[in-house]
Amino acid sequence: MEPVLIDSMSVFRSGLLVLTSPLSALSLRLVPILASAARLVQDTLYIHLQPGLSLTGSTQPRSTYVLATSEVYTLISKLYADADIHHHLDVRVLLTNILNQGAAPPALGSVQNLSQPPEVVLTDFETGDGAQSNPIKQRLERYATSCYSCRPNLISVLLYPEYELEVSDGERSPQHKTNTNEELLQSYSDVAVGGTFDRLHNGHKILLSVSCMLAENRLLVGVSDKDLLETKMLKELILPFEQRVAQLSEFLVDIKPSLQYEIFPLFDYFGPSITDSKLKCIIVSEETLKGGLAVNRKRVENHLAELAVHIIKLALDPQHGRNEEEKISSSSLRYRLLGTLLRPPQKDPAVPRHPYIIGLTGGSGSGKSSVAQYLVRLGAFHLDMDSLGHSIYTPGGLVYKQVVQAFGADILKEDGTINRQALGAKVFRDQEQLKQLNNIMWPAMARIAKEKIDEAAAQGKAVCVLDAAVLLEAGWADLVHEVWTTIIPEDEALRRIIARDRLSEEAARLRLQNQMSNSQRVKQSHVILCTMWEPEVTCEQVEKAWALLQKRLKEE
Repeated sequence: MEPVLIDSMSVFRSGLLVLTSPLSALSLRLVPILASAARLVQDTLYIHLQPGLSLTGSTQPRSTYVLATSEVYTLISKLYADADIHHHLDVRVLLTNILNQGAAPPALGSVQNLSQPPEVVLTDFETGDGAQSNPIKQRLERYATSCYSCRPNLISVLLYPEYELEVSDGERSPQHKTNTNEELLQSYSDVAVGGTFDRLHNGHKILLSVSCMLAENRLLVGVSDKDLLETKMLKELILPFEQRVAQLSEFLVDIKPSLQYEIFPLFDYFGPSITDSKLKCIIVSEETLKGGLAVNRKRVENHLAELAVHIIKLALDPQHGRNEEEKISSSSLRYRLLGTLLRPPQKDPAVPRHPYIIGLTGGSGSGKSSVAQYLVRLGAFHLDMDSLGHSIYTPGGLVYKQVVQAFGADILKEDGTINRQALGAKVFRDQEQLKQLNNIMWPAMARIAKEKIDEAAAQGKAVCVLDAAVLLEAGWADLVHEVWTTIIPEDEALRRIIARDRLSEEAARLRLQNQMSNSQRVKQSHVILCTMWEPEVTCEQVEKAWALLQKRLKEE
């Protein structure tokens, strides 16, 4: 047969990988097979396990059941873990033909709809010497379309022999494998599982796949929300509840449509798991085992039977970096978003193309000033709106007379300058007075900012940073191309404000309460930076954001 030239082929948005190798041999081949598939599929890769399937001979192959054994369980977990290095792939192992111990077998032969119908079907099937590839491809295409909804004009690709087995000949042969675990998994009519499920990753998929394999009829899925998110790292970057549920639902219905799914928000650690009398099992990870045991104590208090507690091992992330968890985690994914473009900026013809203006903002104590200094070192023109604001109400300044007239002579020092602390004490305790001050200051500052931007353009500066704590509140986002926001957890912001400004905790907390929240800023931002770690980490984030910005500017 003629080998497929994988590197020169088109890339498909969605694909179906039919794995036919014996389970005992397949675990050794997953890494090279997934690498070959990842070169062809750029988004969704469905995986169908059919060990022993033959694509040669005169009869058309049909889908058959695979028993839900410990070996299958282990293989699926390994498959997701091995696939994690291919960050662009959304891998989904289909469980339609995986039969658990207590479930009535659904009728095979009907076509299952998939949310992302495959454009290409791939297989690891090993063709013998002299075998013709076209008949095998035709059988593969017919097999795929008899099982799942696929795109018209489905393309088929035989990965063998392009994937290279990084094992010895002895390891390749199934007969050399020993101690295969064929134990059937214990299944339960009704199963519960919970989590944050932010940016659904392969660790989540292992947890959910095991839950689906053990559930015969119904799977309850609790999704953490509100107070349960407060302690999460970079909580501001957690996707909205509705978006997390939509991703979760699509995944579950794709992998096992025969189950009844009940997805609900979790506002405490228990949800309906302590009141639902039909539940039989709860799925936990090694780190949430205590929660599973607590559920059983509550059930006993409620005169309900304890649940079987099934523990899964955490999937490790071999590529985790500094400040990231060792396991595959949403926290690490959120950390990796820092400095990246979260959403494309809208082009506004009213904003001149040159210089490119970054609006830098952040709450008090967020480290915005240190980020601005890094950007200046990288070559940005710095327009400090906070300093500009202070300068325009000095004696003789643009708004000095207006501010004194509005707030009284008692805000003045003996030398005639405005006492910022006295002014702050008035406006931060009265929203109407704060609004009055802003109405005086903000329009004047915007006029001067435009003049300064023109100066930057005249100097030939490519990037200008408009550094303003109130960038969004003042409406100055209309002056910039992108909004970059620095964030910090509230308790760290309080600590910094108290130490820097020598304020009481009450005064510092009041200052934060009078500001826009991190979450509100993030919703209006294009790039997020966080200064809660060492200064060199902040520097790395800024350099990453700057490099990506330069790349965007070159592509314009």
